[in-house]
Amino acid sequence: MLKELESKLKAIDQELEHMADNSHSPAQVLMRRQLERNRKELLEAIAKSLTPADRVYLARHPKRPGVRDYISYLFTDFLELKGDRGCKEDESILGGPAFYKGIPVTVIGQCKGRNLEENLKYNFGMPGPEGYRKVIRLARQAEKFDRPIITFIDTPGAYPGLEAEERGQGEAIAGCLSVLSDIRVPVIAIVIGEGGSGGALALGVANTIIMLENSIFSVLSPEGFASILWKDSSRSDEACELMKLTAGDLLDFGIIDYVIKEPPGGAHRDPGQVFQDVAILLEQEIRKLTAVGKEELTDARYKKYREMGKL
Repeated sequence: MLKELESKLKAIDQELEHMADNSHSPAQVLMRRQLERNRKELLEAIAKSLTPADRVYLARHPKRPGVRDYISYLFTDFLELKGDRGCKEDESILGGPAFYKGIPVTVIGQCKGRNLEENLKYNFGMPGPEGYRKVIRLARQAEKFDRPIITFIDTPGAYPGLEAEERGQGEAIAGCLSVLSDIRVPVIAIVIGEGGSGGALALGVANTIIMLENSIFSVLSPEGFASILWKDSSRSDEACELMKLTAGDLLDFGIIDYVIKEPPGGAHRDPGQVFQDVAILLEQEIRKLTAVGKEELTDARYKKYREMGKL
């Protein structure tokens, strides 16, 4: 259903783009207004009828804003730091110090590509152990200089290849969980797209967890769930219903703290509005958490995770 509506939207967008390059006769003005009305109606229809499977589709949308887009809009003087100081650089993890409205922070996020070249560069958004060791290095640096940590989660999961396991993938993810659990600075995690498995959780141990409305956060992919449970990955849409992986579900369960509403049709339809909404909530949380004592921060984080799952 969503893909069919998106196909119609694409045709309208292309027609409107074509009309913008031509003369503005009265007939064209009327046609443009009609097309804009049709687009608005389609977007409203999409917003009203989204299923969990549709939200998974939007979370993975290739035009969805990524971590580099958020960094460009939200932060100033971002300085990318590379390497894990142990093996090599992992391009799928982006991080470094920056300023948020004059406040020094450390930003860490997972990169996805929008085309084949970028996907190969970022390993399709699946970090290896070097990436997670880079996260540990940046987190400890943030603690040393008393900078709040902001993580942007967008990954189908950690890279599962043999070479990643040989270099300690599980140990590196466990290291992230350990460091972020005990760190004595505020940690804010924002799920901006796909949050899959331990690869996402490695950046998700935080005082505050925020999700965009059409992002997902789950123990594994719907395809993986369907393959394990029914030995049939084609039943992934059914798995989306059972997994309770949407932002609304996770807010109801008390797993996350806030949901940021997206424009009709997804975040890629109006990235500027999404960035503004994220900026407002981010400022609120940074100021609230930086006013809390260091011991209280770690205690609150511990309590938050120990209470998850209680009914």
